[in-house]
Amino acid sequence: MPSQFTPDEIEAGRKLFAGDWRFLAAASSPDSLPSLRGPEIAFAGRSNVGKSSLINALAGRRALARISHTPGRTQELIFFSGAKFVLVDMPGYGYAAAAKSKVKAWTALVHDFLKGRAGLARVYVLVDARHGLKPIDDDVLATLDTAAVSYQLVLTKTDQIAPADLDARLAATAAALAAHPAAFPNALATSARAGNGIPELRAAIARLVAECGRSPD
Repeated sequence: MPSQFTPDEIEAGRKLFAGDWRFLAAASSPDSLPSLRGPEIAFAGRSNVGKSSLINALAGRRALARISHTPGRTQELIFFSGAKFVLVDMPGYGYAAAAKSKVKAWTALVHDFLKGRAGLARVYVLVDARHGLKPIDDDVLATLDTAAVSYQLVLTKTDQIAPADLDARLAATAAALAAHPAAFPNALATSARAGNGIPELRAAIARLVAECGRSPD
């Protein structure tokens, strides 16, 4: 599949993520959200979809975001600060090894954050390439549509699916997204383990951060 990005954009993405990254804050309620420090890029998705692994791959760090094999271990909004923007690791939705009351609380936090965070530039909604979009994804997509938040789907774990099946998954995802006005019409395909698609996702984020930094005419 041809790249959507030029070599210069790929290099800009590499440089953007090559700087220092550090933990900024963990928020368990709207009142504990950190003050804005530039554009924020958030990663949402079902539990165990690979959000933390993807963030680590983007930043080139092994342990920036905590990785767990127990769904639901991330129960707060986790903020990581870079030189020009902030990454947000969101609690996974769906199955989680936690009390229902806690799942309900952090699900509400996710929806409040998506609807009301002024600095939120884009949400990347992660979808396991092996399974595709599920009904449980619909609530988050509907929230993003209603809030008019820019978002794009990212298929994860693409190294675990045959190329022909991946092409079919990408086509099915694009067809599903046609009904969502705030969504990018195409999905990005990535693998945190194999590195596939990581340069392209970095380039997409670099392009967005550059746009956020431009003054309106």
